[in-house]
Amino acid sequence: MNAATHVLLVDDSPDTLGMLTDALKISGCDVSVATSGRDALALAETQLPDIVLMDAMMPGMDGFETCAILKNERDFGDVPVIFMTGFNESEHVVRAFAAGGVDFIPKPIPLDELFARIKVHLANARKARSARKALDVTGRRIVACSTSGEIMWSTPQAASLLNRAGLHGDEGDRLPWDVVGWLGEKKSGAGANEPPLRLKRNAACLEFTLLDRLPDGEILLSLADCHQGTQEERLANAFQLTLREAEVLLWITHGKSNKEIAEILKISPRTVNKHLEQIFTKLGIENRTAAATMAVRVLWGE
Repeated sequence: MNAATHVLLVDDSPDTLGMLTDALKISGCDVSVATSGRDALALAETQLPDIVLMDAMMPGMDGFETCAILKNERDFGDVPVIFMTGFNESEHVVRAFAAGGVDFIPKPIPLDELFARIKVHLANARKARSARKALDVTGRRIVACSTSGEIMWSTPQAASLLNRAGLHGDEGDRLPWDVVGWLGEKKSGAGANEPPLRLKRNAACLEFTLLDRLPDGEILLSLADCHQGTQEERLANAFQLTLREAEVLLWITHGKSNKEIAEILKISPRTVNKHLEQIFTKLGIENRTAAATMAVRVLWGE
């Protein structure tokens, strides 16, 4: 933690506020203090914190409700919220995580343990933001949603494509029930060997491809504009590939190994190797990384 770390501290106890504020400032943090849920919401609007320490039990709007509201705000999805409470009951633990918290620490608060947890959650949040930014820069159309279809985050390009179809791509919005039902039929894995879903809305046609299901419950989807052709067709036309070669190239861009591609396409690993040789020759390159880079420029370039 350093001076660049902005902590939002929310608690209605003057003693807890004083102790934690002093300790955080000594460690080099910038601290904003709120004594109620409503004050916390107002402060969060003026400056986005790097992490929130949230008292669970407060009069009026409690910490659980405050956290749930904050998590529905744009750009707040990656901000970790650590709950603090004098009640170490399982019900409070469940409510803390259900509201969007990442951790739970009982009062009286052991400072060494709190600082260790803050350090871990700050590092995880920064990694998540870096990965998200990298996706944004590459121009990929990626949406992360829950099993109920709630959008947890999306790249700007995916949000733009959803908006053009008359749908909303912002955090907290929901994907159509057609997509939710389709996801419910998928197996627990990535579903890479399953055909994508095509959805027509207004004059737009979207193609949803299931990329992965993450341990934290996020479902990653790739979006494409059907009017531009399928991803395989676009790769085939761009590089004069056969459709099978284009399929192999597409799964290379998704980081799949030769063995995984063979299983997805129901062909032998040796056949995948032969297709790769043809792809490398036609693209004038020598390795998978270069092939994936060229494919990404076609699929996600603006």
